[in-house]
This record gives sequence, C-alpha cells and structure tokens, in this order.
Amino acid sequence: MDIAHLVQSSVAPVFLLSGVAATLGVLTNRLSRIVDRARALEAKLASHPGVAPQVHAALQVLARRAHYINVAISLCTIAALLVALVVVTLFANAFLASELGIVIALLFVGAMVCLSAAFIAFFVEVRLAVAALRIGHPHGG
Repeated sequence: MDIAHLVQSSVAPVFLLSGVAATLGVLTNRLSRIVDRARALEAKLASHPGVAPQVHAALQVLARRAHYINVAISLCTIAALLVALVVVTLFANAFLASELGIVIALLFVGAMVCLSAAFIAFFVEVRLAVAALRIGHPHGG
C-alpha cells in the first residue's frame, strides 16, 4: 500500500474522531450544567432547610444524570482511543508489512460499540432530565 492510499484510508477514522470530539464537548457541557445546578441546590439547602425533601429529590435526580453522563463520557473517550489506535494500526500494518486487518476491524468495531453505548447512556440521561421537568408546575428547585 503506498503512502497516498494509506493516508486516504486513515481520513475516515480521523473524521470519526472529529465527531466523537464534538460529542464529548456536548457531554462535558451537560455534565458542567448538572454540577452547577447541584451546587446551587446544595447552597439552597444550606440556607433554606425547610425545602430539604424537594431539594434532596432534585439532587438524587442530578446524581443519576451525572452518573449516566459520566458513563457516556467514559465510553466516548474509549471510542476515541480505539479510533486513534485504528489509524496507528493502519500505518503499522503498511510499514511493517504485517497482517493486522483483523486487529484493525476489531478496533473499529470496538469503537462503534463504545460509541453506541455512549449514545444509549446519553439517551437515558436526557430521558431523566425530561422526566424531572415540571414545566408549569410550582416546584422547590
């Protein structure tokens, strides 16, 4: 395989890395907002002990959401690492004249499984966030 074809073969995984990076940006932004909201509720709990049951319930939901976002971030990060290893293995395969096709395929499939699982965790977190919404209803949060 010549170098031009090798670079062409590695372009698709690099574009995939860009998509995973964008997804990580969205996930970390959501985690940041969850943390900010939890801190605000903890401050409210400290200054208004009478609202403790409502605040504790909201904090439990935020903790569950943070857990799922953390799982999604971890899986996306693993997916990005696996995609990067796909690119490295493509080059190693070409330069070392070895037969790493199966390794490349397994790394890519592993990346897709991790990315799919990350999207499932993200979906669960979004569902939790929507279920916790009380639009139009008075609430203590």
